[in-house]
Amino acid sequence: MTGVKKPNEKHLMLFSGRAYPELADEIAQLMHVDIVPTRALNYANSEIYVRFEESVRGCDAYVIQSHAAPVNEWVMEQLIMVDALKRASAKRITVVAPFYPYARQDKKHAGREPISARLIADLYKTAGADRLMSVDLHAAQIQGFFDGPVDHLWALPVLSDYVQSKYDTAEMTVVSPDAGRVRLADMWTDKLNCALAIIHKRRDPNLANTVAVHEVVGEVEGRVCLLVDDMIDTAGTICQAAEALMERGAKSVIAAATHPVLSGPAVDRLIGSAFEEVIVTNTLPIPPERHFDRLKVLSIAPLISRAITEVFEDGSVTSLFNGQS
Repeated sequence: MTGVKKPNEKHLMLFSGRAYPELADEIAQLMHVDIVPTRALNYANSEIYVRFEESVRGCDAYVIQSHAAPVNEWVMEQLIMVDALKRASAKRITVVAPFYPYARQDKKHAGREPISARLIADLYKTAGADRLMSVDLHAAQIQGFFDGPVDHLWALPVLSDYVQSKYDTAEMTVVSPDAGRVRLADMWTDKLNCALAIIHKRRDPNLANTVAVHEVVGEVEGRVCLLVDDMIDTAGTICQAAEALMERGAKSVIAAATHPVLSGPAVDRLIGSAFEEVIVTNTLPIPPERHFDRLKVLSIAPLISRAITEVFEDGSVTSLFNGQS
């Protein structure tokens, strides 16, 4: 009968944590579904309580949470939501974490350090998650930390489409702000069909050992330089890189990054920087007081909604990126 779900029929349900419900709502609107009503609260001692107000038995559940500060609280809330779904007999549970928490702690740099990104993956699995979905992981090996499918989405199409619509890429050089982002910058050059430059930060042995020198490898003089990174946190590195490029004759400098963490002095640094424009996505919420005139925020919701649809319909997430994987 019309309107009655058959016993074996797949049933998609979206759930949202409290960190950034606006993003979840946008995803839901694009998918023409509703966010499942959820009762969530903090007890007086800060413990979190969650209860879903609809039956979730047999559903294909997608739990959306953005991990802005306070990160630990939103991680715990998402884990509790996953646990509640598992105990309520959801058929499959996918954690949607646009900004993967603790992603920068992906390996040991010294003895007696944790690998917190792996711990987060273990916690999701223990809570009952069957699948993870995230955008622009800080390190590709995080995909191997989770014992199950991981959908690693790229924000490059979202960001690059905007850059191509506004700037002349014929006079553009894509710049990696450090050695760790060269692979990302290389993907940008393939997309925009333009030149590549790399900034190498080192200590000058002839000066005090606290002084850093930025060496620029590549042609930047007279060029529009596009600095690319996966995130902007305190903005120190990327603002220093912009200054180094302008000192070497760059025509102008713009920045493109997926995750606008924007911690501490980031906004003040960006306002006082040489950037003509700073382009980010909305994987994380940006409070009104941290917006500034040269900040452009692009929505990641269409990409996530399409990826969820592909997963639900057993399609190909890779196909969203024209051969990128």
